[in-house]
Amino acid sequence: MSSLLERYGETAGPDAVEQLRQLAAPLRGCRIVHVNSTRTGGGVAEILNQLVPLLAELGLTVEWHVIEGTPAFFSCTKKFHNCLQGGGEPPTPHELHEYERVNGENAERMREVLREADLVVIHDPQPAPLLHFTPDRKGRWIWRCHIDASRPVRPVWHYLRRFLRDYDASIFSLADFARALPHPQYLIAPAIDPFSPKNCDLSDEFIANVLSDFGLDPERPLLLQVSRFDRFKDPVGVIQAYRMVKPFFPRSQLVLAGGSADDDPEGAAVLAEVRAAAESEKGSVQILELPPDAHRIINALQRAARIVIQKSTKEGFGLTVAEALWKGKPVIGGNTGGIRLQVVNYHTGFLVNTPEGAAMRLRYLLQNPDVMARMGEEGRRHVRENFLLSRLAREHLTLMNFLLHRDAERIDMTQWTS
Repeated sequence: MSSLLERYGETAGPDAVEQLRQLAAPLRGCRIVHVNSTRTGGGVAEILNQLVPLLAELGLTVEWHVIEGTPAFFSCTKKFHNCLQGGGEPPTPHELHEYERVNGENAERMREVLREADLVVIHDPQPAPLLHFTPDRKGRWIWRCHIDASRPVRPVWHYLRRFLRDYDASIFSLADFARALPHPQYLIAPAIDPFSPKNCDLSDEFIANVLSDFGLDPERPLLLQVSRFDRFKDPVGVIQAYRMVKPFFPRSQLVLAGGSADDDPEGAAVLAEVRAAAESEKGSVQILELPPDAHRIINALQRAARIVIQKSTKEGFGLTVAEALWKGKPVIGGNTGGIRLQVVNYHTGFLVNTPEGAAMRLRYLLQNPDVMARMGEEGRRHVRENFLLSRLAREHLTLMNFLLHRDAERIDMTQWTS
């Protein structure tokens, strides 16, 4: 089997791979550490599962560590997630105490790794206080925020900010997400690996078998949303939109496929709400609770779908949008956050704000298969040019070189400074 770099040379071009090699060369011998809150489930884990091996193949020493937590800790960090996105109730004093206690314990458990690393990348709020508990650190630290923090609940942001201010840099996905912090901030959009199990080519036979296993009719138009069962993904709104489409396309079928991340305690409650909303649509709506490693199954569903939906009301990026576009599918996405980077209105899909808007666009596309095909072609090209892992690796390496070597004249990326 060819290496990751060889395969990227075939997809992104040999010049892109050579650029990665040149950027990696000054970093050889450095110890790079990524820390997040879950090994499986959610976009952060998916990105790290792909990015870490690619950087290692470039000859870098890269480690990925996952913090350990209690139910009260993850209840607190889920509330952080909701509040950073502008809604939900803040954590209780007990949960905040547990948040700091758990981070202190994790910092002690990983003390040697965190203290000796040349570069530490901390992902999202869950492990943000680790720097506070590592006063004798040797290297540079980056906080990577994958969340839409454009309109956070202010007391929650002010609480978190005291753990973030001593970082050397922060990374946000969009300029709108960036918050005032006393250090440089950079904009790096996430990306997908086209060779991962979730995005690689599949045989027609495998796709047909997946549809058969779930009782899906390959002759009926399949509408699909893939996401964690999270209220910000608005799965109930997707069902409402489908109800408005079904009278015009009675043979259509809707699938809501996903699961929950290890660090999301609300997943079971949201899944119950979705099942209740779909109860009256038996035979037409299927709710699939999939395990975290069901990547090829999701791949097959996306390839079998006529249209992919991602009707989020808040979204840091939405890797499932890039995945669908890479497979040549038009996407109807929520007009929010990182979805706007990917769904170019009227070109790679449609941006919508309401179930009614989603229903109108679904009906339009189902009536116009030629438009679906054109949008699919534009979507795949858009991802190839902007959202492949080779671009993400290049921007990470560029930032790391800057932080370690301070050679600003060689930097080739956007810096946003508060």
